[in-house]
Formats: sequence, structure tokens, C-alpha cells
Amino acid sequence: MDKILYKLDTFEGPLDLLLTLIQKNKVSIYDIPIVEITAQYLEAIDGIEEADLDNTSEFLVMASHLLYIKSKMLLPKNEEDEEEEDPREELARRLIEYQQFKEASKELRKSEFTTKYMVFREAEKINFPVPEYDISHDTDELVEAFNSIFQRQLRRAKPEKRAFSQIVGREKVSVDDMVEKICKVLKRSKRVQFETLFRPEDSKPEMIATFLAVLEMVKLGKLYANYDEGTKDFILTTEKE
Repeated sequence: MDKILYKLDTFEGPLDLLLTLIQKNKVSIYDIPIVEITAQYLEAIDGIEEADLDNTSEFLVMASHLLYIKSKMLLPKNEEDEEEEDPREELARRLIEYQQFKEASKELRKSEFTTKYMVFREAEKINFPVPEYDISHDTDELVEAFNSIFQRQLRRAKPEKRAFSQIVGREKVSVDDMVEKICKVLKRSKRVQFETLFRPEDSKPEMIATFLAVLEMVKLGKLYANYDEGTKDFILTTEKE
């Protein structure tokens, strides 16, 4: 076998040297020929004691570890030893992890070179003019919008299931419940068309309670109603536009 010569100062550590030996011999990390690799490793670090290296001790520690694995592999096995972990497995895990970090560092180095001469301009803050809605509306306009919706609903509505409500008792609809319903709708969408609050299947008490809930929220400043020329309807928002 030809003597393999390596300069230790070209390696970042013992794992780097081991990985190079494994790749040079074209063997699997998971099935390291420990006898041959150990011999080549010891040959590569021959005379390391005289070398002026900061990580000299790391190479010597790895050498002793390889000799330990070699001795474990050469010892005859009994039945109890067959269940023990392969002494090479822990070393293989370390080598795989080192290889992954090494490849990642190569990719990062590529990014460093590609962005080294790039200059990035800081993001500019763009101030958009805030639209002002200075048209005031009185309550009568909102009532008129509700009446228009109410009449359309009546024309389209099917016969109510509550047709006998006057016999068995009147339906009670809480305004607070309708306030809660409106709040849930506004959580999903910050801008809601007034007409969409009323469903075709809503009863008269539900529609009236919903309308009263809107008026109450507008009165308390929890809701704002702005007329939209496009839809010919009021747009309800939680914040003043």
C-alpha cells in the first residue's frame, strides 16, 4: 500500500481527517473498515507531537479512540457481546453530523461570496394619505336603509315556521344576543355591509333586534356607519374611517 501523506494543518480537526480517509478509500461511514482506517490515521498523524498545532491533543484523543474500537472489533465475541452496540456506531453518528455541518458551511460560504459586494438600501417608509370621511348622517337615514332591507326581506321570505307564534306565545329575541352576533361578524371582516346582517330566514323580531343592536352600538361609539355610493348601502366598521 502506498504511503498516504497528509498535512495536518489543512484539516479542521480529527473528524475532518477521518472523513477524508473514508472518502479516499470509498467506504461507507456506516461500515468503516476500522483496521485499515486506523492504520492510515496513525500514519497521517505520525510525528504530530513535534507539530506546532493548537489542536494536537484532539488528534491524539481520536487516535486512542480508534485503537480502542479496533481492539473491541478484534476481540472474540461471546453470546452476551452479540447484543451490544457496534463500537463503530457512535463514531459513525459523529461523522455524519460533522459531514452535514461541513456541507451546510459550504452553502453558507457560497451565499457569502454572492452577497459580499451587494449593497442593500434600507426600506423606505411610505406615508399613505388617510382618507377622511367628513359626511355626517342622521339616524333617519339608517332607519330608512333598514326599512328598505326589511321590505325586500318580506317580499322574498318564505312562510315562517313561527306562523303560530301568536297562539303558542311570542318569540323573544335579545338585543344583547344580536350585539354578540354582530361582533362575531366584525371579527371575521373589519368592514361589513349593513344589508348582510339580515338573512332571508330571519324572523321579524330577529331583524328588529339586529337593527336595534346596530343603533345601540353606533350610539355607544362601538360601531361606525358610512354610506357607500357604490353599493347604495351603509358600511359598518369598528373604527372611524
